[in-house]
Amino acid sequence: MISRGVYYLVVCLLLLTGISLMIYQHETFEVPYFPSNKNIAWNIEAKISFDTKNDASGPVKVSFAIPEQQPGFNIVNETTASPDYGLNFVEKNGHSRVEWSKRDVMGPQTLYYRIEILADKNATHTLMTVPEITPNVTPEPYLTALNQIKEAAYSRSTDPFSFTREIFNELRNQDQNAKLLLHTMSKAEIVINALNLANIPSRIVKVLRLEDGRRNQKLIPFIAVFDEKNEFQVFDPETETEGFKENIFIWESNSNSLIDVTGGSNSKVRFSIVRNNISDNKAVALKHDADNLKYGSRFDLSVHYLPIEEQAVFKVVLLIPIGVFFVVFLRIIVGLKTSGTFMPVLIAMAFLQTNLVVGLIGFIAIVGIGLIIRSWLSYLNLLLVARISTVIITVIAIIGFLSFITYKVGLTDGIKITFFPMIILSWTIERMSILWEEEGYKEVIKQGSGSLLVAVIAYLAMSSAIVQHITFNFLGLQLVILALVLLMGNYTGYRLSELKRFKPLAKEIKEPQGELEADRLKKATNDLKKGK
Repeated sequence: MISRGVYYLVVCLLLLTGISLMIYQHETFEVPYFPSNKNIAWNIEAKISFDTKNDASGPVKVSFAIPEQQPGFNIVNETTASPDYGLNFVEKNGHSRVEWSKRDVMGPQTLYYRIEILADKNATHTLMTVPEITPNVTPEPYLTALNQIKEAAYSRSTDPFSFTREIFNELRNQDQNAKLLLHTMSKAEIVINALNLANIPSRIVKVLRLEDGRRNQKLIPFIAVFDEKNEFQVFDPETETEGFKENIFIWESNSNSLIDVTGGSNSKVRFSIVRNNISDNKAVALKHDADNLKYGSRFDLSVHYLPIEEQAVFKVVLLIPIGVFFVVFLRIIVGLKTSGTFMPVLIAMAFLQTNLVVGLIGFIAIVGIGLIIRSWLSYLNLLLVARISTVIITVIAIIGFLSFITYKVGLTDGIKITFFPMIILSWTIERMSILWEEEGYKEVIKQGSGSLLVAVIAYLAMSSAIVQHITFNFLGLQLVILALVLLMGNYTGYRLSELKRFKPLAKEIKEPQGELEADRLKKATNDLKKGK
């Protein structure tokens, strides 16, 4: 048995080491303790995968479009990862591309291109060129439909930007023409062709929506419209909104192909994104491309050197100890009962992918319907393995049905309930059903409510921007949390929820004292009367 001295020594070492590492990260690399809307840096990684043709060895050449200077951002760093490939940065038609080449290649291949961009409201320069007007070759009857939309929109506009907005309005008003055109082209292509008929320069640009911790993202087509002064504005064809936003980054801006693979097939490009807050000094260093000189020789204990895709995974994984901490605190110190030990943490993780309201409704609906079905299964006297398997399949069917219904009624967030841990939910339904049979519905409600309360508290903590920033940038926090969990694991006193049991005892103690005081007062009064 480990002595108490060793136990407290380990806890102190964990606390001191964790806090020291956090201070080291802050002082040495100037990582801010708290996030802000200032000095936001985005790390973006493009993962390029393809197969060699016919699974045979041969030469391969990959040409990939890379982003250029644009309003709102400064590109401060770019790196690549390519095993034994030749690498060149080239210009084609005045625009930058990166090329990889290798003579003998066989089997699946993966290449990485990574950039770091710094949000800067003062950045206004752009390398986007004005496209030439090309002859319209749209066949009939689509050309007539386009002309009708163009004429109606043109009559109610004054400039290229208002004309574009009116095209979107006409696509809603002229329902028959819109349906006809949408059979052969996308909404973005319809707008581009209508602008082309009016001799207004425009093109489709491919943008990336910047969202922290996202993986496997695709480029989204936007529309860039130019006016007489060669100034441009971008439009989102899906939401029909206009203008640059802080979370929109143009990756390919000149209608060139995103990727060309010679000697390969089945090429795919997926993007992973991670957001970081950096200090003022580091922001200046990045702008002057001096970051590696200043920080490269010092030991940096962080996940920033991992591929962005793995960083996005760690962004979520490192939040789990936060949820675990609250589960330990609420169960050991407060005394809340939950259905399963760490089931609330997994539910809170699912809430992060959906949102709190949708997550709560989805959880209650799935567990409620599951309990009804599980109560019917009790009459069949199935074996445990078959019963649990039936509950798992039923839970999957419920989630699929709810996702379908919510999507049909226009609640797209409902699709995200597929993030719920299906196996854990199935075991939760099984345990609640057995608990109902043994101790009644009140205990089921008590443990179910406790689980939801713990999940909500853990979600509120893990969804905090401050918590997400600290857990991702300061790995020493994990040691601090471990030390606190060890301390709470040694607690053997009363739970806070148990203190209510002593309320009747306190009342009994208080009442006799009151009666004794009354007797003393009565006796003193009688003594005074006798003395008189």
